[in-house]
Amino acid sequence: MAESHRTIGERPVDHDVYNGMAATELDGVAWQKSRHSNSQGSCVEFARLPGGDVAVRNSRFPDGPALVYTRAEIEAMLLGVKDGEFDHLVVG
Repeated sequence: MAESHRTIGERPVDHDVYNGMAATELDGVAWQKSRHSNSQGSCVEFARLPGGDVAVRNSRFPDGPALVYTRAEIEAMLLGVKDGEFDHLVVG
Protein backbone atom coordinates (compact mmCIF):
# COMPACT_ATOMS: atom_id res chain seq x y z
CA MET A 1 0.00 0.00 0.00
CA ALA A 2 1.43 3.39 -0.96
CA GLU A 3 2.03 6.04 1.66
CA SER A 4 -0.21 9.08 1.54
CA HIS A 5 1.89 12.26 1.59
CA ARG A 6 0.37 15.61 2.47
CA THR A 7 1.95 18.95 3.12
CA ILE A 8 0.76 21.02 6.05
CA GLY A 9 -1.79 23.47 4.71
CA GLU A 10 -0.54 25.92 2.10
CA ARG A 11 2.55 27.11 3.97
CA PRO A 12 6.01 25.83 3.06
CA VAL A 13 7.35 23.12 5.37
CA ASP A 14 10.68 21.33 5.69
CA HIS A 15 9.09 17.93 5.08
CA ASP A 16 5.87 16.24 4.05
CA VAL A 17 3.41 14.98 6.60
CA TYR A 18 2.35 11.40 5.96
CA ASN A 19 0.79 8.40 7.69
CA GLY A 20 3.35 6.43 9.64
CA MET A 21 5.89 9.22 10.01
CA ALA A 22 7.68 9.49 13.36
CA ALA A 23 5.54 11.55 15.73
CA THR A 24 8.70 13.36 16.83
CA GLU A 25 8.96 14.85 13.32
CA LEU A 26 5.78 16.84 13.96
CA ASP A 27 7.57 19.79 15.52
CA GLY A 28 5.62 22.29 17.57
CA VAL A 29 2.32 20.41 17.82
CA ALA A 30 0.42 20.12 21.10
CA TRP A 31 -0.55 16.51 21.84
CA GLN A 32 -3.79 16.05 23.79
CA LYS A 33 -5.37 13.01 25.43
CA SER A 34 -8.74 12.38 27.00
CA ARG A 35 -9.21 13.31 30.64
CA HIS A 36 -10.63 9.78 30.96
CA SER A 37 -7.24 8.25 30.10
CA ASN A 38 -5.51 6.21 32.78
CA SER A 39 -2.26 7.16 34.49
CA GLN A 40 -0.35 4.11 33.20
CA GLY A 41 0.21 5.76 29.84
CA SER A 42 -2.26 3.69 27.82
CA CYS A 43 -3.62 6.66 25.94
CA VAL A 44 -4.44 7.73 22.43
CA GLU A 45 -3.18 11.26 21.81
CA PHE A 46 -4.33 13.73 19.16
CA ALA A 47 -2.68 16.85 17.75
CA ARG A 48 -4.13 19.38 15.35
CA LEU A 49 -1.69 20.17 12.59
CA PRO A 50 -1.31 23.50 10.81
CA GLY A 51 -3.72 23.33 7.90
CA GLY A 52 -6.35 21.37 9.84
CA ASP A 53 -5.27 17.73 9.60
CA VAL A 54 -5.12 15.72 12.84
CA ALA A 55 -2.30 13.41 13.92
CA VAL A 56 -2.90 10.44 16.24
CA ARG A 57 -0.28 8.55 18.26
CA ASN A 58 0.00 5.96 21.03
CA SER A 59 1.23 7.59 24.26
CA ARG A 60 3.17 4.45 25.20
CA PHE A 61 5.31 5.00 22.09
CA PRO A 62 5.59 8.81 21.73
CA ASP A 63 8.52 8.41 19.33
CA GLY A 64 6.56 5.91 17.25
CA PRO A 65 4.45 6.48 14.17
CA ALA A 66 1.74 9.08 13.85
CA LEU A 67 -1.34 8.48 11.75
CA VAL A 68 -2.53 11.59 9.92
CA TYR A 69 -6.21 12.14 9.14
CA THR A 70 -8.20 14.92 7.52
CA ARG A 71 -10.57 16.98 9.61
CA ALA A 72 -13.51 15.29 7.83
CA GLU A 73 -12.18 11.82 8.71
CA ILE A 74 -11.79 12.75 12.39
CA GLU A 75 -15.22 14.38 12.45
CA ALA A 76 -16.85 11.22 11.03
CA MET A 77 -15.06 9.08 13.63
CA LEU A 78 -16.08 11.35 16.52
CA LEU A 79 -19.71 11.37 15.38
CA GLY A 80 -19.65 7.56 15.23
CA VAL A 81 -18.16 7.38 18.72
CA LYS A 82 -20.82 9.75 20.07
CA ASP A 83 -23.53 7.63 18.42
CA GLY A 84 -22.19 4.45 20.07
CA GLU A 85 -21.13 2.80 16.80
CA PHE A 86 -17.89 1.53 18.34
CA ASP A 87 -19.11 0.53 21.81
CA HIS A 88 -18.84 -3.16 20.89
CA LEU A 89 -15.05 -2.78 20.64
CA VAL A 90 -14.68 -2.23 24.39
CA VAL A 91 -17.38 -4.52 25.76
CA GLY A 92 -15.99 -7.68 27.40
